Parts: sequence; structure tokens; C-alpha cells
Amino acid sequence: MRNFIILLSVTAALLFTPSAFAAVGGLDLTASLTGFIAIGIFVLAYALVMLEEKIHLRKSKPVLVAAGIIWAMIGWQYVQAGMPAESEDAFRHTLLEFAELMLFLLVAMTYINALEERRLFDVLRSWMVRKGFSYKQLFWITGILSFFISPVADNLTTALLMCAVVMKVAEGDKKFINLCCINIVIAANAGGAFSPFGDITTLMVWQAGLLNFAEFLVLFVPSMVNYLIPAIIMGFFVENRKPVALEEDIELKRGALRILTLFLLTIATAVAFHTVLHLPPVLGMMTGLGYLQFFGYFLRVTLPGSLARKRALAEREGDMERIRALGQVVPFDVFSRVSRAEWDTLLFFYGVVMCVGGLGFIGYLAQMSDLLYTQWDATWANVALGVISAVIDNIPVMFAVLTMQPDMSHGHWLLITLTAGVGGSLLSIGSAAGVALMGQARGYYTFAGHLKWAPVILLGYIASVLTHLWLNEASFSVFGISG
Repeated sequence: MRNFIILLSVTAALLFTPSAFAAVGGLDLTASLTGFIAIGIFVLAYALVMLEEKIHLRKSKPVLVAAGIIWAMIGWQYVQAGMPAESEDAFRHTLLEFAELMLFLLVAMTYINALEERRLFDVLRSWMVRKGFSYKQLFWITGILSFFISPVADNLTTALLMCAVVMKVAEGDKKFINLCCINIVIAANAGGAFSPFGDITTLMVWQAGLLNFAEFLVLFVPSMVNYLIPAIIMGFFVENRKPVALEEDIELKRGALRILTLFLLTIATAVAFHTVLHLPPVLGMMTGLGYLQFFGYFLRVTLPGSLARKRALAEREGDMERIRALGQVVPFDVFSRVSRAEWDTLLFFYGVVMCVGGLGFIGYLAQMSDLLYTQWDATWANVALGVISAVIDNIPVMFAVLTMQPDMSHGHWLLITLTAGVGGSLLSIGSAAGVALMGQARGYYTFAGHLKWAPVILLGYIASVLTHLWLNEASFSVFGISG
């Protein structure tokens, strides 16, 4: 427990919003009682998050309270110093960083819920079972699809899609669902590491102009190694049996495939907004939510005519069961899909962002920057940051590094892109994909269930780093291997 607290205390100092440097021009509270109490509160809150399965306390609650207390202490210190505007601006800046992430997640979750309501995943489950895939085959199919879809659709969206399929195919099988979710998180994070669109962290690096598009592809082989090593080992523990066959004939609800098309169009819009217009991807995602709202309106106004045609056909065929089913059809409502989003996950992100943003404003980032990139070798620093990202999420880690802007070669920027992307797979709370799946597969995929496979995942992490250092050795020569 002592080592756990020490680790969290250190990781709490890796503060991740651009506002973190505000403390340089404000108050340095790093050696104050306020700073020490803030770190203690954050450690306690995160300990409660990790005990969620044991104490049955939703993970958003402790971090929400911790965020409020930390910022209240900061606000009091700045009011006493006669500088309330500085703390207010810092909070608003941190809130803006969270808002982009939350809205992106909200749109993705809304589309996933809409596709589920239209029974797309039920049909896909039925098809996969009818094809006779065994659990072992399903394990590899979902993992490989996650690895190759995430570079385009991003790791979070891909993980949500694949998890929904697994939950439908292996409904009720906790052991298999947990193992598949771990495999999906690893695969989605690894696949997202070699594409600017695969992860928010890679988007940050690309947007900052530190790497061009083609340079990300250099990470394909290390990313593949990161996925394959744990997948091969975990594959030996998957039972070679088949799911229970479905007897029901499942039919897609009206508009299911068109909603899927709109989802892909939404992703394309987000990509286009970023690459062509240099606007945040979240703007494209919110525009895509508008696509779904317009289509929802179309489904509602055309529903009476569609029901009349289907009822007439059922009456001609004498299908009384279908006639009764048509009488229970409820109009599609976009906002009911929004309400079904995993709000505990979104509020958890808010709490973490606000907690660590507050700790950043206190002034710890400058100390960590000096420790990591001045006193340490850049290679070891980037590898360590990847491990730390498993505790406080890879997005804050990348924010911290980009804010510090250490003088590194392309090889080192590729290394931190790789380690921050795949290091989050070490723990379920280390990446957006992992946190989202804990919400989507609640009770099946848990922190403890993921943790017991951490040594195997660590093997893949080490192998991917060594692969990058070996294959891309020339990219480290610009400023020297030590950065």
C-alpha cells in the first residue's frame, strides 16, 4: 500500500493541461499545506476508484468531490492573495479541455446506443453465432478488427463497437467477456498509436506539428508487437467452445444501416474538420450528432406510413404475432439515446481532469519537467511516462509533455507517442477505451479483472519499446539518443 500511495503521489505531479504553467506567474503552492492536502485528496479519491468493484461506489463520485475540494482550496489561496481572476481563468481553461473530450465521447456513445436500439448488434451477434465461430475465434476476430479499425475510427469508438458485439455474442459469460474486453483495449490502443486519428494523444502530437502523417506509420510494427504478445498468451486461456445458439429470428429495425452510415460519415466529418480546416475534431462529431437528429426526425414523420405498409403485408400473410409487434413500435428519439450514454464514465473524466488540472495549477509540472527531461535520459523518461499513463490516463500525460516541449529527436517524439498510446493498456483506467468499457461492460470487465493480466500486458509494452528502438534507431540520431 505504501508503494501504491507513493506512485499515485508522483503521478499526481504530472499535470496535464496547458494551464498548468499558470502557477509560474501566480502562486507557487507546491511546498504549502494546500498542495500536500490536494495530493492526498487525489490519492484517496483514486484509491476509492480502484476499489469500485469491492465497495460498489461508482467511480465518478470520489473524483467529483475531490475536484471540488482541490479547486476550493486553490480559490481560497488566490482570494487571500488578491488574485481571484487567475484561479478562475485557470479553471475555465481546464474545463474547456474537458468539454472537448466529453462532447466527443457523448456523440460516440449516442451513436452506439442508437445502433444498439436499432438491433444492429443483435443481428451481428446472431450472424456470428450462425457462422459457428468458437470463443477462441471470436477472441481473435474482435481483437484483430479492433487493431485495424482503430487507426481510422479512433480507439475509443472501436472499443465501444467491439465490446457491444462481445456482450451480445457471449451474453452472461463473465470470464470470456472480461478477457475479450482486455484484448480489445490492448488492440484498440495499439492500433490507435500508429495513426493521427487513432487516439486523442496522437492527434495532439500531429496537431502540434511535431510529427507528420507518414511518420506515424513507422510505429506500425511496434504497435503490432504490443498487441500480439499479450493476445497470444491470453489466447491460451480462452475456452475452445461455442456460444449458445440463438433460436430467434432477429430483424434490423428501420434505419439501422443508415444510422451506421451516418456514424461513419460523422467520423469522416471529424477527420475532415481537423485535417482540412484545422478545427478541433469534436466540432465534426457534434455536426454528426446533427446528422442523427435530422435522421431521427425523418424516422418519426415517416413512421405511420411505414407501419401501415408493414401491417397490410402482415395481414395478407396472416402473421398475427407480427401485427402485435407492430402495435408496440415506439418512434425513434435521439435524446433518449443521449440519456442512455454512460454518464458515470463522463463524470469520472470530468473529476479526473479537474483534479489533475488543479494540481497542475498549484505548480508541480515544472518540477517534474526538470526531473524527467533534465536529470533523466529522455528515453527512460518517455518509457516511464508510458507506465505512468496507465495510472492517470494517457491524455493527461501527453498534455504534460506537449506543455513542457522538451528538446527531443523525432525518434523520442515517436517513442512518447507509442508509450503514451499503449502504456494506458496496463490498467483499465489508463485509457479512454478502458474507462469506457468498464462502463459499457459493467460487472464483466473490471479494474481487478484487467489488473491480473498486467504482467502479460507489460511484456508486450517492453517488447514494443525495444522493437521501436531497434527498427527506428536512425530517428534518434538528430539530437542524440539521450534527447
